[in-house]
Amino acid sequence: MNKLIIALALSLPFVASTANAAPAKAPLCAACHGAEGKAMIPGYPHLAGQNEQYLVSSLKAYRDKQRNGGQAVVMQGQAANLTDAEIAELAAYYAKM
Repeated sequence: MNKLIIALALSLPFVASTANAAPAKAPLCAACHGAEGKAMIPGYPHLAGQNEQYLVSSLKAYRDKQRNGGQAVVMQGQAANLTDAEIAELAAYYAKM
């Protein structure tokens, strides 16, 4: 029993570090919103720590061309091929930053 507890305790840092691994599509976001979700370009929003449901609804609105203005054309192009699962994965990732 003690060995099991020790093994679990030793594995926790590994589990925690991989729990928020970057999704495959994150590099697309990083180009404008920064690798750590902090935009370096004036006028571009930070994604790190943003509300997860807000990110989901925003990405779906861009993908479905329901959101316009500002940089909407750029975002529509980026979100056009995202699946609902990829959107959920990206939103969860940036919300946990």
